[in-house]
Amino acid sequence: MPKGAGKLVAQNKKARHDYTILETYEAGLALTGTEIKSIRSGRINLKDGFVRFTNGEAYLFNVHISPYDQGNLFNHDPLRSRKLLLHRRQIDKLYGQAKNKGMSVIPLKVYIKNGYAKVLIGLAKGKKEYDKRETLKRKDQERQIQRVLKDY
Repeated sequence: MPKGAGKLVAQNKKARHDYTILETYEAGLALTGTEIKSIRSGRINLKDGFVRFTNGEAYLFNVHISPYDQGNLFNHDPLRSRKLLLHRRQIDKLYGQAKNKGMSVIPLKVYIKNGYAKVLIGLAKGKKEYDKRETLKRKDQERQIQRVLKDY
């Protein structure tokens, strides 16, 4: 199964607007019991999420997973940092490239694959305002071309 394939739970739509995605990686998430139950019910928000590297490990920060409704006092903190499960080579490569100016690692989507929660993270370079306008203009032109071609 290719990376990014599975039952889509959440997607960061704003990421492709604000960033140019250079590479993508599939990572597992280290979760607690109530977190995976909330993710399966689709109660996750990736909007402001980012990846930070500490002590040779990758962590996902600022991703909100709502508390599980049927949870009790063992419910999780919604904004806690979560460890990403990646290979050592992938962590080293991402860390080396993310240190460059203007580069960051952001979550693109969360999905369920073979019963496990996976996150698709992307190595991204921030877009300037004029780049965003150019991208929107190009998409609009392609849409108009497809509309004209469809009529013939």
